[in-house]
Amino acid sequence: MRFATPHALIFLVIIQAVCAAFFAADLIADFKETADMTTTHWHLYIESIATLSLVGSIMFETRVLMDLLRRKAHLEASVSVATSAMHDVIESHFDRWRLTLSERDVATFLVKGFGIAEIAALRGNAEGTIKSHLNAIYRKSGTHNRAELLSLIIDGLMVRGRIENNQTAA
Repeated sequence: MRFATPHALIFLVIIQAVCAAFFAADLIADFKETADMTTTHWHLYIESIATLSLVGSIMFETRVLMDLLRRKAHLEASVSVATSAMHDVIESHFDRWRLTLSERDVATFLVKGFGIAEIAALRGNAEGTIKSHLNAIYRKSGTHNRAELLSLIIDGLMVRGRIENNQTAA
C-alpha cells in the first residue's frame, strides 16, 4: 500500500491510539471489578499484555514514521541540490559553447530526451529548423550526435562531482 502523504499514516496512528485508550480504560475497569476476588483471571493478564503490546506498537510506529519523514525531507533536499548542480553544469557547457537562446532551448529539450518532432512541436518550429539548431549545437560542442553530446555533459557532471568530493575530503 502506498500513501502519497503521511496524513493517512498519522490518521491510522491516531485511530490506533484511540483504540488503545479504549482497551486501557476497559482493562482498568475490569481490574477494579475483580480487585476483591481472590481467583486468578488469566483473561485479564492476556488482555493486559495485548493492550501494552498495542501501546508499544503505536510508539514504535510513530518513531518509524518520524524517521521516514526526516529521511524523505533529507532526500528531497539532496535531489534539489543535485538538480541545481546538474543545471549549473549544463549551463556552463552552453556558455562555453556560446549557444544562442534558441540553441540552448533546443539543447535543453535534447538533454531531457525529446526527439526532433517533439522539440519542433514544443517550440512551434519546423523540424528543419530544429535540425539546423542541432547541427549548430553539435558543431559548437565538438560532437556529432545526441549520444556524444550527452556523454560530454555527463562527463562534466562526473568531473564536477569528483572535484566537489575532493574539496570536502580535504
